[in-house]
Amino acid sequence: MRAIHHAALLLLAVASFAGASSAQPLDSRLSGFDEFAGAVLNTWEAPGLAVAVVKDGRVLLERGFGTTLAGGTQPVDEHTVFAIASTTKAFTAAAAGILVDEGRLGWDDRVIEHLPGFQMPDPWVTRELTVRDLLSHRSGLPRGDHLWYLSALDREEVVGRVRLLEPATSFRSRYGYQNIMFITAGEVIEAASDRSWDAFLTSRILEPLGMSRTGTSTSDLVGSDNVATPHVRLDGGVVPIPWPDFDNVGAAGAVNSSVHDLSRWLQVQLGKGTRDGLTLWSDSVAREMWTPNTVVPLGQETRRTHPETHLQAYGMGWFLQDYRGRLVVRHGGSLDGMRAHVALVPEEGLGVVALTNLNESRLPVAVVWEVIDRFLEPRAKPRDWNALLHAEAEREREASQRRQTEREKARVTGTSPSLPLEAYAGLYRSALSGDLEVDLEEGTLRLAYGPNYLGTLAHWHYDTWRVTWQNRSLGSDLVSFQLGSDGTVESLALSGTDRFRRAPAEPAPGGPSR
Repeated sequence: MRAIHHAALLLLAVASFAGASSAQPLDSRLSGFDEFAGAVLNTWEAPGLAVAVVKDGRVLLERGFGTTLAGGTQPVDEHTVFAIASTTKAFTAAAAGILVDEGRLGWDDRVIEHLPGFQMPDPWVTRELTVRDLLSHRSGLPRGDHLWYLSALDREEVVGRVRLLEPATSFRSRYGYQNIMFITAGEVIEAASDRSWDAFLTSRILEPLGMSRTGTSTSDLVGSDNVATPHVRLDGGVVPIPWPDFDNVGAAGAVNSSVHDLSRWLQVQLGKGTRDGLTLWSDSVAREMWTPNTVVPLGQETRRTHPETHLQAYGMGWFLQDYRGRLVVRHGGSLDGMRAHVALVPEEGLGVVALTNLNESRLPVAVVWEVIDRFLEPRAKPRDWNALLHAEAEREREASQRRQTEREKARVTGTSPSLPLEAYAGLYRSALSGDLEVDLEEGTLRLAYGPNYLGTLAHWHYDTWRVTWQNRSLGSDLVSFQLGSDGTVESLALSGTDRFRRAPAEPAPGGPSR
C-alpha cells in the first residue's frame, strides 16, 4: 500500500508539472528543475510545493508543483497562499528598520522606553533589554511557546507573562531561539508607530511592493480561493488538518503569502531596501539586519550537511552563514501543516523561496540549497540535497523512536495510583500558564488546558498518566501529579509547561468562607 501511495503521488506530481512546465526557465541553470521538484515531492510525500527564484533583479522562476490538498485536483501555482511561519521575522526586522530610518525607533533603544510596563524576570535585564536584543535571540529566556501555541492568550497577554518565565541562560550570553521576543518587537513597532504591527506591515511593506495576496491573519483566508491546505503525518500517512489560528504569534510568525508575492520580497531584500526605484528602507538598515549579533553554534547536522561552513550567526530576523566563500542570509519557518525556507546570496544577487504544505519535511531546505548550488557553479560541486536531508530526517525519526522506546522501558509496570481517581480531579492554576482542569467522567480522567488541548488520561505508573489529545496531530504527553505531606494532590506537571498548583475547592453555597 505504501508503494502504491508513492506511485500515486509521483503520477499526480507529473500531471501537475505538465501544465507548470509550459513556461521555460529564463536561465539554463534551472534546466531540469521541474524533474527535481517532482523527485523531492515524491521523496517527502508532500502534497504541494511552490518555488520562486530571483537573480540580479529579475524573476527567473515562479512555479507551483503538486496540489493544494492531498488527493485533490487543484494545482499549486505561484499565487497559492501558504503560511510562511518564522520567515515572518525578517518582515518584522524590516518594519523596525523603517522606523529607525524615520528616527522613531533605535536599534539600541531600551524596550521599556516604548513599552513602559514591560517586565523581564530580572529587573536589571528589564532595564537593559533593547530592540536589537529582541530581534537577535539573546534574551536568555526559554522558548515558552506554550503561552501562544494554540492558546487563548492574545499578543499583549503573552508578552505580559514574560516576567514569569524562568531564564534558561544569562542575558546575552548565548543564542536561544525565542518567538515571544519577536512578538514583543511587534508591540514595540505598534508603540513607536501608533499603528498595529499588522497595519504597519501592510501599509509600509506589503502594499508598496504590491504583495496583494499576503496577510497577517488566518481570518483573511476564510472564503479565499487558491489556499494550500496544511498536512501532517499520522499513522504512516499524510492527512489534511484545518488551518490553526496562530494570529497571536504575530510578528514572530503570522504572515501568509505566495511565492509570486515573495519574489518581490526577495527583490527588495537583495536591493537593500530598494525595488524598481522605490526605497522602503536604507542601505544602512539592510547592513544592520545582516550583521551578526549572536553566535549560533554549529550543530552536528550542520557539520554533516555543510562541512564547508565555518561560522553561523543570527543578525536581526535572519540567520547568517558562510557557504563556499559566500554569505548566505536565510530563515526557515514551520507551523502545523506548513513549512517555508527563504535564502539570499547577496554577492550573487540570488534569492530563493520554497513553500510546502507539509511541515514534517525538510523539502523546502533541500530546494533552497539545490538552487544555490546551481548558481554557484562552476565553483560549487553540487550535492544531492534531497537525499542528504532525507537521510538526516530519517536519523532524527530513528532517534525519536529510540527515545520513545526508552520511555516505554522506563515505565514501571504493576503500579497503581496513590489515591482514588476522584482525588485527582479539580482545577489547577499557574500564574504563567493559566488554568488546567481535570475531570472524572464515567470512570475516566479527562484534561482540558486552554481551548485546544483536550485529552483523555490513561495510567502510566505511580501518579503519572499519559494524556492522549483529541487533536491527534498533537500526539500524547505525560502528566505527573505531586502529593503534599498530608497525602492530598498538591500540584501537577504537564510536559512542556510549568507546574500547576491545585486550586482550593470553592465553598458550598451559603457555607462559611475562609
